[in-house]
Amino acid sequence: MGRGKVELKRISDKSSRQVSFSKRRNGLMKKAHELAVLCDVDLALFVFSGKNRLFEYSTGDSSMNKILTRYQSYKNADEIVRRTVHEKLALEFNEVWTADKLMQITQRHLEENKIQESDISELCQLEKEIESMMQQVRIRKTQIMLGTVKALQEKQKQLHEEKQFMVGEIMAARMNENNVDG
Repeated sequence: MGRGKVELKRISDKSSRQVSFSKRRNGLMKKAHELAVLCDVDLALFVFSGKNRLFEYSTGDSSMNKILTRYQSYKNADEIVRRTVHEKLALEFNEVWTADKLMQITQRHLEENKIQESDISELCQLEKEIESMMQQVRIRKTQIMLGTVKALQEKQKQLHEEKQFMVGEIMAARMNENNVDG
């Protein structure tokens, strides 16, 4: 028989809250340990209590500093990639006609040709030109989006290869340590 669903809200009683915090913190750390062992991952966990006490856990051979250094280098590389992609997109989208620019072109064309005095063939021609401009915008937008996706996929592949290389280096270093110690 399973337990009922627990309503997630702040526990009002201070002692009950402290007991729950302590039990759940221990459970969280146990789950973190299980994840690290079962999946062979490096893991760091920080928990700050309501009284601002720090509880931390890090896995195996990795110290907290090593994990934090890896995290920081990953975040920095990720930020550089995001910023580069964003800047590239901004430059490319500046080349694409905006709705305002299309509206200005259309308005200028309408004023120049005095739309009220145009016959059906001139209006059809204007409509074709507008549709042509819109098609060019759609094509360019699609090219930019596909290029961005391709660039991100290539970056993901590159990062995966770097990760695999680093894992291989770590395994080789561990085997070296074991051979030296043995």
